[in-house]
Amino acid sequence: MPTRLASCSCGQLTAQVSGDPVRISICHCLACQRRTGSVFGEQARYPRENVVVSGASTMYSRAGDEGPGADFHFCPMCGSTVYYTLKALDGFVGIPVGAFADPGFPPPTVSVYEERMHKWVVPPADAEHFF
Repeated sequence: MPTRLASCSCGQLTAQVSGDPVRISICHCLACQRRTGSVFGEQARYPRENVVVSGASTMYSRAGDEGPGADFHFCPMCGSTVYYTLKALDGFVGIPVGAFADPGFPPPTVSVYEERMHKWVVPPADAEHFF
């Protein structure tokens, strides 16, 4: 079973995952754009029992465009988001793909809120597309 380590920029907060993610998605909603400072957020979802978190985090809770929202956990030292939990999916943990710093990470299979997608972004053609 593969293991990967996600980390904040300073290395204080980590999330070690085992196994493959159950979903890899990109989100084009405006809240994810603001949260990441990029034009979309990309995240990998893992069963909660496959994630081991180490280090201190600060939490920011935000309501979702649809559903009850998520709790984002970020490093209080450097500010990097390392993991989050979805209030509607208690058994899973989301990890921003960039926190793995792994250019070989598998591509997303789902693309959501594409009506807010920047015009130059081209999601994988074989991904599920939600507008």
